[in-house]
Amino acid sequence: MGRYRPPSEPKSPYITKDGYETLRAEEKALWAKRREVVKILSAAAAEGDRSENAEYIYRKKQLREMDRRIRYLQTRLPNLKVVDQKPSNCDQVFFGAYVTLLSMQDVEITYRIVGPDEFSPEKNWISMDSPMAKALMKRETDEVIKVRLPEGEAEFEILEVRYD
Repeated sequence: MGRYRPPSEPKSPYITKDGYETLRAEEKALWAKRREVVKILSAAAAEGDRSENAEYIYRKKQLREMDRRIRYLQTRLPNLKVVDQKPSNCDQVFFGAYVTLLSMQDVEITYRIVGPDEFSPEKNWISMDSPMAKALMKRETDEVIKVRLPEGEAEFEILEVRYD
């Protein structure tokens, strides 16, 4: 048996201006850090037997991980479309919106809809490819939406839509 995994669905190509700048800065920082890791790796390789050299093995692994991320960023960044304008109808939910929801248990939560490369659970930023964001798209204030979540189906009322 092989480790075949079917290819995942392509991610949406949209990103905020801040998110794009963050990815560019990450790529630049990775290149700088990579130079340092290569220097350390060459010094570890010069020590002799590489099979028992923990520093050499660790740095090779670190270099592979960095190269994988750099390769991803180099292929992803040119395909991204930066969205830095508000939509013409600011009452509807579109990319970049802050949406305040009220659950049926009277819990209020605010999400921001962003691209798949910049979602952050800590900030309540959700990917536009997520089930919640898909259910919210093109909806307006006071509408009730149903979303299939891992815990089951849930209903939310849209209290506010804003673009900061």
